[in-house]
Amino acid sequence: MLRTAAMLAVLSLAACGGSLGQSTSNQPPSTPDGTVTMHMFQGALVASGSGGDGTLNFRGRSYPFSIKGGGIGGIGASTIDATGEVYHLNSVAQFPGSYAEGRVGFAIGDTSAGNLWLQNDAGVVMRLKAERSGLMLSLGGDVMVVSMK
Repeated sequence: MLRTAAMLAVLSLAACGGSLGQSTSNQPPSTPDGTVTMHMFQGALVASGSGGDGTLNFRGRSYPFSIKGGGIGGIGASTIDATGEVYHLNSVAQFPGSYAEGRVGFAIGDTSAGNLWLQNDAGVVMRLKAERSGLMLSLGGDVMVVSMK
């Protein structure tokens, strides 16, 4: 059963990776449209859940948002501080919604490495560098819901 769950996690990540900018038309431009910072908690024991808050910086203004979601893949618990760029964002109205997320990373105490890739139905892409604290091995995919505050 654990082997099946691990295989599903890998397939889920591969599916997310394939939908997150693999075609030439979806490649992010060289200049991001905005930036984001997020602080989240993530827990996983094959299935995963996460939630937190963040700020979108877009056209000189800051927009607070909340984020929560669930998926498959990983084991452990960690806090995540992520920063990165936002692409294909023409208006703030495109930012909220459901995002497919691919993730890979680990955390052991304060030592961590990892990246998050998110894309919503409007084509908005977030590419984030994640710093984790806790004990976590993360490889999988999630659906995350962003709501503006």
